[in-house]
Amino acid sequence: MARQGAGGALLASGTLGFPPQNLARVVVWEWLNEHGRWRPYSAAVCHHIENVLKEDARGSVVLGQVDVQLAPYVIDLQSMHQFRQDTGTMRPVRRNFYDPSSAPGKGIVWEWENDNSSWTPYDMDICITIQNAYEKQHPWLDLSSLGFCYLIYFSSMSQMNRQTQRKRRLRRRMDLAYPLTMGSIPKSQSWPVGASTGQPCSCQQCLLVNSTRAASNAILASQRRKLYPGGAGTLPVRQSSTFAGGTLWPAGTGTAAGGVAKGETPRAPAGAFGRSQSAPSGAQLPGLNNLNRPGTQRGAGVSARAAVPPGVPALPVKNLNGTGPVHPALAGMTGILMCAAGLPVCLTRAPKPILHPPPVSKSDIKPVPGVSGICRKTKKKHLKKSKNPEDVVRRYIQKVKTPPDEDCTICMERLVTSSGYEGVLSHRGIKPELVGKLGKCGHMYHLLCLVAMYNNGNKDGSLQCPTCKAIYGEKTGTQPPGKMEFHLIPHSLPGYTDSKTIRIVYDIPTGIQGPEHPNPGKKFTARGFPRHCYLPDNEKGRKVLKLLIVAWDRRLIFTIGTSNTTGESDTVVWNEIHHKTEFGSNLTGHGYPDPNYLDNVLAELLAQGVSEATLKD
Repeated sequence: MARQGAGGALLASGTLGFPPQNLARVVVWEWLNEHGRWRPYSAAVCHHIENVLKEDARGSVVLGQVDVQLAPYVIDLQSMHQFRQDTGTMRPVRRNFYDPSSAPGKGIVWEWENDNSSWTPYDMDICITIQNAYEKQHPWLDLSSLGFCYLIYFSSMSQMNRQTQRKRRLRRRMDLAYPLTMGSIPKSQSWPVGASTGQPCSCQQCLLVNSTRAASNAILASQRRKLYPGGAGTLPVRQSSTFAGGTLWPAGTGTAAGGVAKGETPRAPAGAFGRSQSAPSGAQLPGLNNLNRPGTQRGAGVSARAAVPPGVPALPVKNLNGTGPVHPALAGMTGILMCAAGLPVCLTRAPKPILHPPPVSKSDIKPVPGVSGICRKTKKKHLKKSKNPEDVVRRYIQKVKTPPDEDCTICMERLVTSSGYEGVLSHRGIKPELVGKLGKCGHMYHLLCLVAMYNNGNKDGSLQCPTCKAIYGEKTGTQPPGKMEFHLIPHSLPGYTDSKTIRIVYDIPTGIQGPEHPNPGKKFTARGFPRHCYLPDNEKGRKVLKLLIVAWDRRLIFTIGTSNTTGESDTVVWNEIHHKTEFGSNLTGHGYPDPNYLDNVLAELLAQGVSEATLKD
């Protein structure tokens, strides 16, 4: 028997994590950002993905065919990853399922206004929770149970940060309904609940969130088995990318967002808790009901504590780090859950990260040995003439007279037929049926498809194979003008006590976007500059510095886009090359000690076409 989880997500009582064949559900495709949050594609994009999925469950989806803003992106359905053709970035994707009566099934989208006065959609779980409260005519909604310290006020259609008291506008708009489907899911499409591939991040911040979530779910499972022995009426634990516990509204105010579907029996074997499942609306756990009451009242509701469940370690919860509002909420929720299970809780004040070294006099600042100069500047991009797309493509490919009967992974048409861009793109001298093979890797594509891919990129005279990410030519980016300084300071990084420190200072001012940027002619912002970064002064650290200088000259360190932290668009953001911005600690995951960092950043530079061979040229 299928059950409806919190946020309207549908789950089966079996172990595969998807509904039975006779149950309709809404499909939402989502991609994983660098903060471990699943962001939904639009309904139009999801319809396009589903259509391709019906034709070939192991093929690829060209997102630019339905949304021009997603032109660089391709989804590989077999590996369940999104690939960005112009940067080589890969991100996991998943196919998620919701009740047809939920917000995505009705085409309802909730959005908040960012600093750029544009609108950003909420994550799908949050969107559904807001819509459920809106339909029940609740005056306000507390998002603490989802891991966010925000209050939603429906009368004023605003969102307020409980810590800073800052308010933002929000809106509810109607859009295309997400696709409806029935039947089982191919195993290759059920990665989020099946095979484990593509971990989002290994920094301490993400590891903290994931480990806290797992511990909390295990504690709730043990406690519910004690409260409801024998399996009858066992309450399933909701597991998702954010915290949620119990119901959001007190008994008597309507069915909770995580209620059991009408006419279905809430049965499950003890300990068998499916993903995204939650408690039925008619039963609530002590201490977790009525989260609208003040925190002191909620804490007082935990009157009877059970003994420590066997096999659950009595570990203190301490040093939940981070400066954002999510982490205090995680600490509070973890405390409530552990208290309910009778476990000891030790919530301590998080230590502050040491972002900068002690003051250094000008006389102590020295040039980096083996590196010429102390400063690099970049100016506006000078477009090189005579590099038309046809010439660039022909430079790196060999014509194939008899192409094999297989797919071109750019247009998804067979190589033995004409390019899918026939009629869309027209170039003299390139017939739509011509096929070429890239020289290094040997992958084959329609010439017209390669020209279309090049036109969607930076048009810098280089190509990147969409299959294996091999780079042809010298790849450059869209970094705006700025300055990079580097020098030696007489202090040591944690883990490198025998070495001095290389300090890099990036400074980029605000400006106007050029033709290579997302919105030419529009102003872009540059938050947090100058940005200070640190490397150990040893052989490998100096090698990384030299390669970072090359990447800076090629405009690969930064780009203009949307900040995943603030949601602000048209702002300067990092461009897939990680830097260490924390000098004396590693509380944010962006500091030292980190024994693998230098090797990791060398690999990231290599993925951008910046290798040791460039230093010898």
